[in-house]
Amino acid sequence: MPMKIWLLLTAAAALHAETGYDAWLRYAPLETVPALPAVAVVAEESPLEISAQQELIRGLRGMTGRTLRAETGLPQEGAIVLGTLAQLGRVAPDWHLSATLAADGYWLKTVTAGRLHYIAIAGADERGVLYGAFALLRKIALGEPIAALDERESPYAPARWVNQWDRLAGTIERGYGGDSIFWEAGHARTDLKRVGDYGRLLASLGLNACAINNVNADIRILSPELIPQIARIADAFRPWGVHVAIAVDFGSPKSVGGLDTFDPVDPKVGDWWKSKVDELYRAVPDLAGIVLKADSEGRVGPSTYGRTHAEAANVVARALAAHGGLLFYRGFVYDHHMDWNNPKNDRGRAAYDNFHDLDGKFDDNVIVQIKNGPIDFQVREPASPLFGALEKTNEAIELQVTQEYFGQSKHMVFLAPMWKEVLDFDMHANGNAATPVKALVAGKTFARPVGGFVGVVNIGLDDNWSGNHLSQANLYSYGRLAWNPDLSARHIAEEWTRLTFGTNPKVDETIVTMQLSSWRTYENYTGPLGLQTLTDITGNHYGVNVEASERNGWGQWHRADETGVGMDRTAATGTGYIGQYRPAVAQGYESLAACPDDLLLFLHHVPYNYKLHSGKTVVQYIYDSHYEGADAVARYARQWKSLKGLVDEQRYKAVLAQLEYQAGQAIVWRDAVNVWFQKASKIPDAKGRVGHEPGRYEAEAMTLAGYTVRNVMPAEDASGGKAVGCPAGAGTCSASMKFTGEPGWYTLHVEYFDQSNGVAHYRVYVGKQMVDEWAADLRLPTMRLDSTSSTRRTIAGIALRPGDEIRIEGQPDGSEVAGLDYLEVTPAVLPPVR
Repeated sequence: MPMKIWLLLTAAAALHAETGYDAWLRYAPLETVPALPAVAVVAEESPLEISAQQELIRGLRGMTGRTLRAETGLPQEGAIVLGTLAQLGRVAPDWHLSATLAADGYWLKTVTAGRLHYIAIAGADERGVLYGAFALLRKIALGEPIAALDERESPYAPARWVNQWDRLAGTIERGYGGDSIFWEAGHARTDLKRVGDYGRLLASLGLNACAINNVNADIRILSPELIPQIARIADAFRPWGVHVAIAVDFGSPKSVGGLDTFDPVDPKVGDWWKSKVDELYRAVPDLAGIVLKADSEGRVGPSTYGRTHAEAANVVARALAAHGGLLFYRGFVYDHHMDWNNPKNDRGRAAYDNFHDLDGKFDDNVIVQIKNGPIDFQVREPASPLFGALEKTNEAIELQVTQEYFGQSKHMVFLAPMWKEVLDFDMHANGNAATPVKALVAGKTFARPVGGFVGVVNIGLDDNWSGNHLSQANLYSYGRLAWNPDLSARHIAEEWTRLTFGTNPKVDETIVTMQLSSWRTYENYTGPLGLQTLTDITGNHYGVNVEASERNGWGQWHRADETGVGMDRTAATGTGYIGQYRPAVAQGYESLAACPDDLLLFLHHVPYNYKLHSGKTVVQYIYDSHYEGADAVARYARQWKSLKGLVDEQRYKAVLAQLEYQAGQAIVWRDAVNVWFQKASKIPDAKGRVGHEPGRYEAEAMTLAGYTVRNVMPAEDASGGKAVGCPAGAGTCSASMKFTGEPGWYTLHVEYFDQSNGVAHYRVYVGKQMVDEWAADLRLPTMRLDSTSSTRRTIAGIALRPGDEIRIEGQPDGSEVAGLDYLEVTPAVLPPVR
């Protein structure tokens, strides 16, 4: 088949349906095919090198329509040659390939031998060969030149791990892309093909280990029945160089082993850990190590016996050391029963207070796993002071890829810009030398033997892995930054977009622009100025609930009251948190004049009329940012619509639905936060918007048939604090109103509630004509009428005349009451008539 015809056929097929399963490894046909050899050879037939060879054949077949021959040994024709530096030195000594590469590193090199031309993919080790193959395919897919290759890359840090919070039952804590790919009903899945496919995605990014169960570990993970199943999962990952790790419960010597103690300094506890770890390595010889969460959020730990975190970590680490295994000990340790009334209490201090004095007391195969900020993956936090406090202890940064506090894969939020801000932040930890967080966690600053990156990913069984096509970019970004944290967020966004959606310039620029602004946008309509995310932290971590942060022991306090807002974390008058930083950092945070506005309310308590560096007051900034954020998401939906016909229909429709939903949720957040702060501060919005939405008709004020008025708690979760619901057994209920505006074209916005405990149905009529109907079948994490279930349905292009009746009918189902909040009628923006 001629190349031009093949390209046309494959391009047409690609525009019809894509599930997202291939992610960034689509290997879409190239418009211009580079000159390539016809043979891919491996120096030796090791499993990883065979995986690399087969991936090259697969990728180049997809991009060029040509199938390379798979061979071993050096042929007498041009070829892509894969092998370690040592292997290639034996197979092709005349090439003189000699280089210093770190473990897992690779060298892409064009070699000319007489009249023959070769592309060498030389790895420091077999995994480096595999990573080099993926790197070559990425370059080809991005249209980068490969005629004269001479590119060496080594990973920035040795440990580049993924944590999955999968439960043995098959669900995933903070997972938004479906059920576990590893577990179901207390055992490993029968079909583990998807685990291998996940390993391939991880390998394409240079990620080398995956912890396969929740850090809130089920004690059964160490049972004799489960260990062979861990081995099966390891077998599925192994062809891609991804090693399995597991999370364990610190009390296992007692709960699993039957001892009368789990005291880490008791010799029989140490013996038990050694015996159990030896058993693990007999089943999984390449086990990467263990993740341990202790003395946090109800998990047992060394405090039971008055022991330290170092003693707890070391008793497990010493059992691992004989096998080369690592122990990741989570620095996420805090008291979630703190007294909210004590102004000196501060969860932000916890990591430093728990670990700083233990510096140098951890064994060399222990890595303290530190969250990027001192609280818990909030929309904006400063870099944890613990990064700059440990000079004689290995560190890793923990980044959350799954969007627990970022809209749970129902909102588009590209996290690379936030991660870059933390990774590049200079902790001033070593005199005048620059000590960015990335160098500290990689072990470069203080010459530590090991360190690195951990991403909490939580992919699942959904076709697109993450529950949202655009959220895939966060896993890609994490992997690229773990390999090379010097890459810019724009560079990563451009790579991912081209690999995932193709090379159309309009598509690429639109998506990249949206992605790069999305973190600030999300911050604007949730918790700006360091307020944290303002979500329902005592519930689902999804919907807005300003009060949920206060009056409890969880410590995500913002201290907003009638006089001001923000946590006083200063050394002079507050909790002393700022004093945990090195002086050069602390000085910039302690001073109100120097403190960056973006972190002001995380670090200081100020009056509502305090003026920011921009000259705007705090409360007016809160009002304005929420309107700006909601407007920005509405623009995202419009921008995406401009890509119709340029993106395959399946993904186009899915992303459009997600962005339109997000636009509605941004309005829910905007209204709830602004109403709350206007009520608390008693300072009105200078622009008169808050509480005065034009064209809005409250459901409780409409003519109701069957519907009953209900109070919504918290009140700001519904417009006017009330909603209407259809009682069980009532059949169909309705809410209607007479339109009194000017005749013309309008858009109807129905704000309804989509609870998870039923599938209610809605119909909208203008007069006797039905103009829309739908089922409330989104997967939203609530069974109540609240901000989480509040959802917007937009019906565009409706002709209205004065006196027209607009009627909304709701039919409840199960315990879902077909709730309504309001109807908004706004002038339509219609395309020009030709």
